[in-house]
Amino acid sequence: MSAARKEGPGKFAVALVQMAMGADPRENLEKGVERLRAAARGGARVVCLPELFRTRYFCQTEETAFFDLAEPIPGPTTDALSAAARDAGVVVIAPVFERRAPGVCHNSAAVIDADGTIAGVYRKMHIPDDPAFYEKFYFTPGDLGFRAFDTRAGSIGTLICWDQWYPEGARLTALAGASVLFYPTAIGWHPREKREQGELQRDAWRTVQRGHAVANGVYVAAVNRVGHEIPAGGGDGIEFWGSSFLCDPQGAVLVEASADREEILFAEVDPARIEEVRRNWPFLRDRRIDAYGGITSRVLDGEPWGKAR
Repeated sequence: MSAARKEGPGKFAVALVQMAMGADPRENLEKGVERLRAAARGGARVVCLPELFRTRYFCQTEETAFFDLAEPIPGPTTDALSAAARDAGVVVIAPVFERRAPGVCHNSAAVIDADGTIAGVYRKMHIPDDPAFYEKFYFTPGDLGFRAFDTRAGSIGTLICWDQWYPEGARLTALAGASVLFYPTAIGWHPREKREQGELQRDAWRTVQRGHAVANGVYVAAVNRVGHEIPAGGGDGIEFWGSSFLCDPQGAVLVEASADREEILFAEVDPARIEEVRRNWPFLRDRRIDAYGGITSRVLDGEPWGKAR
């Protein structure tokens, strides 16, 4: 552990980069680097980019040619962002379509420390398979577990998009010591559903993540893309709803972006606030870890858990 990390935890500023993606991966990477530098100039110590930010959201269709977009870690994306992180002195959450072996790819996020080294990698654990979100075709489920990463700014955790709906992932990452959970994201509306279901869907997305913050006494940040992306073969596409936000350990939304504009959001993470909230709402203290064995079952089939036998 470096001398910088031996210092006691303190407040640190984070930046959430809400972006629209173009057709050229190189240009998207350059934009990501430029936004990272702008965030650093604005005072951020941790910068998070959106899920799969190097490309448009190719998972709307199933095409083997898109596997050519995958790259290793370390690789071109992490090399560029590591250099920028080192120059700016910031920590970066860098989403990557990770090529691990022929036919084995992950939806991943590299956590790059402020000296440019890779502090660790998270591989998306929950993989969706919904209309226009055909991720099971491309991504092998993660196998590195839920982790907190020790960085120069502090202990942070990252999960990815569909992981947002699962309290287990948030809980385990918080228990590992993360003060803030970052969720790089690519989520939006099917245009035909937007009129009747749009606000309900977005509110559910916001609410469940605020719930993770409350239940675990941590900060939660969701970092989404914007833009209406239509596949090359046509169709309705997806209208990504932006709305990136950061909430505090009581679920209060501190900053929130628009639904349709590129923005960089700035907010502060204060470990002292985590301490204060957990002392008054001691949910982690009162957990019945002796009674949760059933959580590792797919369903309980009527079998009660936590009952004397």
